[in-house]
Order: sequence, then C-alpha cells, then structure tokens
Amino acid sequence: MNKLIQSVGVVLEKKGYTGLTIANISSTAGVDRKLISTYFGNINNLIEIYIKSKDYWVAATEQAEQSLANAKDSSTRHFIEELLINQIDQFRLNEEMQKVVLWQISEPSEIMSHVTQEREKMSSLFFAQSDKELAGKNIDLRAVSSLLVAGIYYLVLHSKTTDSTFCEIDISTEAGMDRIKNAVKTILKQTYPTD
Repeated sequence: MNKLIQSVGVVLEKKGYTGLTIANISSTAGVDRKLISTYFGNINNLIEIYIKSKDYWVAATEQAEQSLANAKDSSTRHFIEELLINQIDQFRLNEEMQKVVLWQISEPSEIMSHVTQEREKMSSLFFAQSDKELAGKNIDLRAVSSLLVAGIYYLVLHSKTTDSTFCEIDISTEAGMDRIKNAVKTILKQTYPTD
C-alpha cells in the first residue's frame, strides 16, 4: 500500500497530473496493477489519499482546533499570519503540491473537489472564531484571506516556472519572498482594527 501511495508522488513530480495512470503508478511502485483496486477500490481513491497526506491545508486543519483553542484570548490575526507564512514556505518546497494546484485550477476533478472540501474545514474552524473577534466591524476577512492564499499560490508557481521578476521583485530569491511575507503581515495588520 505504501509503495503505491508514494508512487503517486513520484509520478506526479515526473509526469504531472496527466501521468497519474494505473500503469504509471503500478510500474513506478513495482507492483501488480490489480493491487490498486484491492487496496484502494480505484485509482481516484489512491490519488486522493496521497494528495490529502501532502496537502498543507489538510494537515494544518488537524492541528487547527488545538492551536485556536490555545490562542482564543489572542487575535486571530496572529494565527492566520502564521498559517500563511508557513504556506509560503511549505508550498515553495513541495513540487508535488505545486503540480496538484495546477491540476486543481486546470480542469474539473472529483478528486480535487474532495480535497478542496477537506481544505474548507480549516476555514470553518478559523472564521467562526474570527467572526466573534471582528463582530460589528466592516471587515471581509474571507475575501482578504482568499486573495492572500491565491496570491501565494500564484507567486510561488510563477517563481518556479518563469525566469523573470514580478512587479520588480525577484521572487525566486529568499529576499524577494521575504518581501512577500512582510506584505502578507502588513495586509493582515491593516485589515484588523486593533490587536
């Protein structure tokens, strides 16, 4: 089972999401293709298990309840700031997840729909607490967060696939990404009325 799960990542990294076939995965794992249906039911279940095991937001959701409970007396700004800064670092290092996000935005997929629903669990945990903190304020934290998450995805993908600057920032360097991290912090600080 583990060989098959790990082979999804190898195929994804080498061939992209279009290479995620039964033949490619079983060949990479060095096992009989019938084992995919024996262990996982079908290839989509195998791929979904792999993606959920590597997805930053799915993993972060598992720790979110405890983190939010520990931070209930402090501003949710610090919590989301830490999540987004960590997202930048994790996404930059994880080439498989970069390909997964490209897949997610390239074509409709039942697998990616399930993964997205899993990611949204984090939102429901976090926004329930931030809504209490920001009650009565005219702040659309969901929209701000959407732009920040999407911007992080795009900038990391841009830095990996192009050989150019973005708004005159060399985001392929640590110094460039530090500027992006500081901008995330500034946007969140200006979004929250007071801490």
